[in-house]
Amino acid sequence: MLELRPSCEHCNKPLPPDSGEAYICSFECTFCRDCVEQVLHGVCPNCGGGFAPRPVRPARDWRNGNFLGRHPATARVTHKPVDRAAHAELVARVGQVAPEFR
Repeated sequence: MLELRPSCEHCNKPLPPDSGEAYICSFECTFCRDCVEQVLHGVCPNCGGGFAPRPVRPARDWRNGNFLGRHPATARVTHKPVDRAAHAELVARVGQVAPEFR
């Protein structure tokens, strides 16, 4: 189950569970839309993969207890700003490869 991390790993912008601004990689590294587009250029600094919008967990129990109240978001913050020079090298190596082929 997704942790729904509370903030962007790079800029620490709050990303509450219902945020449409949260993006994740397949390892659930979490960044805001601005950082994904303007800083990371669509390349995860931790794994080199791509990003997808993070799903929003329902706040209401619509069915079978599968909702935010029963499965809350984590409060654990992962804040590790990206080393821009190292990331530029990674983007140069893999940025032209579509995420599904990296």
